[in-house]
Amino acid sequence: MRGRDVVIAIAIVVTAGCGKPPGAVLTSSAPVPTPTAVGPIPGPSGQQPPAKVNPFVKDRAAAGEGRQLFNRFNCSGCHGEHGGGGMGPSLRDEDWIYGNADAQIFSSITEGRAHGMPSWGPRLSADQTWQLVTYIKSMRTSLEPQPPS
Repeated sequence: MRGRDVVIAIAIVVTAGCGKPPGAVLTSSAPVPTPTAVGPIPGPSGQQPPAKVNPFVKDRAAAGEGRQLFNRFNCSGCHGEHGGGGMGPSLRDEDWIYGNADAQIFSSITEGRAHGMPSWGPRLSADQTWQLVTYIKSMRTSLEPQPPS
């Protein structure tokens, strides 16, 4: 017998010996693995969709809170100290890939984006996210808290 024939013969004997017909699907008694998140996962969070209108438009106090959140959640680690860009894109530009309207920025923060922007929806309330949006929209305006010097 050749090597290939031996392998086929062994497969036939093993298959016949287990009491299952050839080609039968074997099931395992092992438990199904549980997926475990290792960090914020991009995509919808399954929460109720927020209002499409920013309740903090042009609110100086909300922009200040947004700046604090920006620093507390280390947004500056990717987007730069004042949103000028770094490993992440500049938030001070006028042209944005995913749109610069309030609802579009809210969506980017909440759902995340490909190539590095995590989903913050599970960690931020809708009000906190709108405060971040308000801070980002205040950049390059007279409402910006602590503008770059």
